[in-house]
Amino acid sequence: MFGFFTTAWPFVVGLLLGWVLARAWRGPTRVVPVGLVVWGITLVGGIALRAISGQGVQLSFVIVTALVLALFLLGWRSVVRWTLRSRRPA
Repeated sequence: MFGFFTTAWPFVVGLLLGWVLARAWRGPTRVVPVGLVVWGITLVGGIALRAISGQGVQLSFVIVTALVLALFLLGWRSVVRWTLRSRRPA
């Protein structure tokens, strides 16, 4: 269980930073630009913090991390936006 927190903390910090810099509370379901900014800052910040803290940053880890963060940070926003658009009357 401790390994999970060791891996997650840099990305949680990056996520919080991304939310603040993107002002995500103003449009939390917007994919562009909010979701992309949050995703980018979370990815870059998390990888940077992992490197600074002496954790591994192999290319394969970075690629998988980018894809998983995209799914988690952009995917739900896309589903919400699509659902909201499909419920609007024509």
